[in-house]
Amino acid sequence: MISYHVEIADLHAHLFRVTLTVAKPAAEQTLSLPVWIPGSYLVREFSRHLSGLQARQGQTERALEQLDKRSWRVRCSGRAALVVSYLVYAFDASVRTAWLDSQRGFFNATSLCLCAEGHEADEHRLSLGALPAGWQVATGLERTAKSGKNAWRADSYDALIDHPFELGAFWRGEFTACGVPHEFVVAGAAPGFDGERLLADARRICEAQIRFWHADAKPPFERYVFMLAATDDGYGGLEHRNSTALICNRRDLPRRPAPGNGVGLSEGYVTLLGLISHEYFHTWNVKRLKPAEFAPYDLTRENPTELLWFFEGFTSYYDDLFLLRAGLIDEGRYFKLLAKTINQVLGTPGRQVQSVAQSSFDAWLKYYRPDENTANATVSYYTKGALVALALDLTLRRAGRGTLDAVMRTLWQRSGGGPISEADIAAALQQVGRRDFADELAAWVHGTADLPLAELLALIGVELKRDPPTLAQRLGARVNESLKVQAVLRGGAAEQAGLAAGDELLALDGWRLAKLDDLPLYGGFERPLPLLVSRDRRLLTLTLPAPKVEGAVSLTATPKAAAPALRRRRSWLAQSLA
Repeated sequence: MISYHVEIADLHAHLFRVTLTVAKPAAEQTLSLPVWIPGSYLVREFSRHLSGLQARQGQTERALEQLDKRSWRVRCSGRAALVVSYLVYAFDASVRTAWLDSQRGFFNATSLCLCAEGHEADEHRLSLGALPAGWQVATGLERTAKSGKNAWRADSYDALIDHPFELGAFWRGEFTACGVPHEFVVAGAAPGFDGERLLADARRICEAQIRFWHADAKPPFERYVFMLAATDDGYGGLEHRNSTALICNRRDLPRRPAPGNGVGLSEGYVTLLGLISHEYFHTWNVKRLKPAEFAPYDLTRENPTELLWFFEGFTSYYDDLFLLRAGLIDEGRYFKLLAKTINQVLGTPGRQVQSVAQSSFDAWLKYYRPDENTANATVSYYTKGALVALALDLTLRRAGRGTLDAVMRTLWQRSGGGPISEADIAAALQQVGRRDFADELAAWVHGTADLPLAELLALIGVELKRDPPTLAQRLGARVNESLKVQAVLRGGAAEQAGLAAGDELLALDGWRLAKLDDLPLYGGFERPLPLLVSRDRRLLTLTLPAPKVEGAVSLTATPKAAAPALRRRRSWLAQSLA
């Protein structure tokens, strides 16, 4: 058995102390820490936060020989257990690593728990030391009844690292979805937080998704835990097998209405609900259905796959769709969310450079390391993948031969809820659609041409229109409030003028600029005009051209759509069991 005792070494120094006990160590026992965490595709080098490693057997100290950036070897003798202690610095506010301060604690075992190599399949136990007064613990891991209140067990190291821990004086609530208990904890909520509203809305999402995947409404877990940290400015989530860690802006939490005044769903709260929907859908689509390259995970290095367009992109397609299907938003609001995704892709010149399959494979190098050229060289497998899902769904519905819903359930049934390849996706599409989809996959997944969304949406009575271009679209650049250029988009007016990232916009045609809105005020985009910029403390005069660009996309239901289009639209927006 492998056991870990985690205690707070110093709140204000943000240090956990971990004591690892290997009951039956090898003669040369190797200990190692993962370099990445499943669900977040970047090598993060968690071992850089470890310090003060010490090892002993009984009363005998053992030397720790560091082998590389993530592993150590201990030469053991006799049958005594190997005990290793060390400190872990925990001050990363993301959902991927570990955090500790006077208000709360959080950790993933990938950041704290060294793996005893050769014992990965053994039972692993974790216990917590004394916590500050008023602190609670939340995790999806199974408790160990005989070892006290704050002790848990996992069947393997892989299971241990798939259960994060939330510590602190948080809000706690519960609900049941399709007979399965769910727990929701929220740390850092403001006093006006409406926890009952959050529970009710989350329950509707969970029930809709369980019924989507399972006709018998029996999900592949016995309980589920949402762990949400509300901060002044944050957003993100990371899926696990029966839990998820989330971060949101505390202003986006639902608020209790004042007497006599109803409070609707704010844009921020809808975004939070979409995040909840996204991470919960991952319980099936990436935690169980997963790329064949992830079976098993290799936590020592990158695990590239071309399939993140399916696992992240299709999940992104369904996350907002389930808000509609659960009755949390109406059709008009859903169309606005879908249009936002379309605009994000169309506003990325890199969509014509990189396929969504390439984007998936390059996630380890490019997605988590954006720079000023990212928009010109890459496309997001989240957003483009969501549009591929939309295009395939509408193509199936156009022929009247099935739905993407049916494809997802077919994949689940055919794989037994296990690893799949692109060939499996193609086979499920062919089974449901009763024809080969090789051309669509080649063009939409492995190609860089724009998707035929306007044509496909028209077939369900939805019109895709172009609105007048925004100022940023006319400029072809991303500029912050201090008028400093963050990125120059390929082929736009800014690139034609010779602007570069880091330039500061000063004046147009002799007029001092105070904000970006001043550009049209002083005649910008009507004719070529001199633009004064500061670059590396030097003043340069460039010529800003008068561009012709298309505006953002908006979606509206066609008022007088034909009856077949209306039927297809109603079927699409309602959960299909076909």
